[in-house]
Amino acid sequence: MDTTLEQDLNALRAMAPLVHNITNYVVMNYSANALLSIGASPVMAHAIEEVEEMAGIAGALVINIGTLSAPWVQAMKLAMKKAADLGKPIVLDPVGAGATGYRNTVLSELLETAAPTVIRGNASEILALAGLGGQTKGVDSTASSMSSLDAAHSLSERLGCVVSVSGAIDVIVQNDRVAYVENGHPLMTKVTGMGCSASAIAGAFCAVQPDSFQAAVSAAAAMGVCGQLAFSKATAPGSFQIAFLDALAELAPEKLVELARIR
Repeated sequence: MDTTLEQDLNALRAMAPLVHNITNYVVMNYSANALLSIGASPVMAHAIEEVEEMAGIAGALVINIGTLSAPWVQAMKLAMKKAADLGKPIVLDPVGAGATGYRNTVLSELLETAAPTVIRGNASEILALAGLGGQTKGVDSTASSMSSLDAAHSLSERLGCVVSVSGAIDVIVQNDRVAYVENGHPLMTKVTGMGCSASAIAGAFCAVQPDSFQAAVSAAAAMGVCGQLAFSKATAPGSFQIAFLDALAELAPEKLVELARIR
């Protein structure tokens, strides 16, 4: 696993994959900068007129439902269908799943359109998406990642995808494969867009690592390690978000291997 972490990060930087994001407008700038910092190439395109073409040239598609509107939902469906037809990896971030009926309906429609490669969300979102009653506080989790393990397994089996649950311990599930990533820092929860950036970075790793389970593990480890490195330089939210981007850019593959805590 450690060697693969190094190989994945090196591959990401060598290939600089284009990651097509249809994401929420709260985090577009930060997610794009996170992708650039780690070595990928972001594009934030949500116009119905171009999403299919963009999905066709991208290495991966990331769908984030944070700020919904009907035209964006239509664009998400078009892009997901095109990416699925072309065999491109799709990362779905079900932001705020369970918070409103509309949000749940949209998620059902997206899952009917195409099966994602990776679903990455917090515990409450995963519980809600699995139909096990997760409760959210807006877009924040009210459950721990470990409490969503059964829900993650259920989703993985039903949809044939990887499920990555963020939390104090990140849990990544695919069928009988389970990994726990014990990196990160609590201050990451005080900066908007961290989870969304984690999904974008998962898309970048999926674009270069054909084993989507390993790609999700590498992405979670890189996020967590960079959170720890950022806190060593900045201990308040404003400076932390800048330090985190710097940590992504400065992350050496050997440092990722050294600090990653995966079991």
